[in-house]
This record gives sequence, C-alpha cells and structure tokens, in this order.
Amino acid sequence: MDLRRLEVFCKVYELKSFSRAGEASLLSQPTVSEHIRHLEHLLEVQLFDRLGREVVPTRAGEILYNYARRMLNLRREANRTLELYRGKTSGELELGGSNIPGQYILPPLIGSFKENFTDIRIRLVISDTMKITNMVLEGSLELGVVGAKMKNNKLHFDQLFHDELVLAVSPDHSWASRTTVSLEQLSESPFIMREHGSGTRMMMLEILEQAGFDSQKLNVVAEMGSTEAIRQAIKAKVGVSILSRRAIADDLRFKQLRHVAIRGLTFSRHFYLVTHIKRSRSPVGQAFVDFLTENRDK
Repeated sequence: MDLRRLEVFCKVYELKSFSRAGEASLLSQPTVSEHIRHLEHLLEVQLFDRLGREVVPTRAGEILYNYARRMLNLRREANRTLELYRGKTSGELELGGSNIPGQYILPPLIGSFKENFTDIRIRLVISDTMKITNMVLEGSLELGVVGAKMKNNKLHFDQLFHDELVLAVSPDHSWASRTTVSLEQLSESPFIMREHGSGTRMMMLEILEQAGFDSQKLNVVAEMGSTEAIRQAIKAKVGVSILSRRAIADDLRFKQLRHVAIRGLTFSRHFYLVTHIKRSRSPVGQAFVDFLTENRDK
C-alpha cells in the first residue's frame, strides 16, 4: 500500500474536503480524487461519503484512518531515528501549538530559529490544548506548546513561558470606565466562553473555582473556538471574556479593548512544552527544544 496515498487519505479525513486536502498536500483536487479512488479500488470499500462540499468518512474509512496514521507515524519515527544516527540537523519538524502560543509566541521564535537552521522545514499545527496534547501522544506531532498540563504518565510537560489572563471588555461597556469589578459582578454581564479543550478555559475555570466562584453562574451567551473570534465578539459588544494578555496586547495599547481587574484575583498561568517520554527525538526536534529552553521566560 502506497504511503503517499495514505498521506493524502489522512488529509482528506482530517480536513473533510478534497480541495483543502489538495492545498495542504500541494496537489490538485483531481489528483487527490484519483488517490482516493485508487485506494477504494485496491481495498474494495468506499472510504468517504460525498455530501456536497464536505466529505464524511464511512466506517471503512474510520478503520483505515487508525491504521494509516499508525503507519505514517512509524515511518516518521524511523526517519527520526536514522537522522539521529547520522547526526543530521535538517528535515521537517512537526510542531503543535495551542491557540495562544501557536498564534502569538511560536511564529517569531520559529523565524529566529530558522535563521540558524535554514534547511529545516517546520509544520505548525494550531488547535486547542487537548487536541495538541493528544497529537503528541499518538505521535503525529513531535513537540507541542500548550496552555495546561494533562495527567498522562507517557507525556512530559516542561514550563516555558508565563502568561496572565485578564477580563476584557468593549470600550463602550459599562465596566470600561472602572479599574476593578468584584468577583460576584462577573455573573452580571453576558460572557463569551472558549470551547471545551481550551487551555485558557481550563485555567480560568480552575482559578474561579479555587476562589469560590461557581462558574455555572456565568451568563454564557456564546462559546467560540478561538481567541481571535472572541476578540472580535467583544468589540462587537456580544459580551465580555477572560483572555490572554498576550493575545490582546495591541487591542489594549490602541484602546480597542479595556482591561478591568477582578478584585483580589490574579489569573496567572504558564505555557508548557509537551513531549512523549518514550519516543526518540529527531535532531531537528532536539535543536528546537534546546532553542526554546534558551529562550524561555527567566
């Protein structure tokens, strides 16, 4: 079974689109379709149901995906081990970042890193903390930088960067002229929540719980899958939210959002490098880990 075709199959499965899979694989849509047709003919099963612009895996497609991902991960593991044997610091690094580090911290660090390692190609996957952690666990990512620790004895979490969560409101909000609000007042305004699996959400709820606040009292009017979406929703006066200070630094500077402190409460957290304890690290991966360690918050 051709591994390249399995790579394309996995892209279609993950992106639920032939066209998006083609863009991600640098292939035309007809070529992607041909790869899938070849696999379906070879295996004598239908792998996807075509529902308009979206494709949905059949049960056979779900079964194949689990094996295909394991085969591709095994090939990646073999390449890493051989590169380590040859002492080669080049190739590709599969790196993941949860929303805040993926959008605001890692891109400039990757740029600085590539100044010294020009032959390295880095693929950065951005998703929520839980998804990135699971991808490191299953081996589809070598490294991840996430906003919360998960309990798993197969993973190692190393503290890298500091962050602070802050209550952000629109300049037109009734709280915008205040310097503080009480914890109890947090339930009085419409609130925008991050999605399940978000490190920001997990940390915010944990700190609120430790302070004795019942998060069920929040007047949640929307749940959104990215910090960027919440930033825009606050500006559109949908509600208020608790977000990373790093993510809204420019908004605060240009007074497009306001930060209001919650009396007696500090939302301090860290971002962590997550790696698999038992998987060998490629020379590229080790070089990037060393670089992150050198540039961690002191």
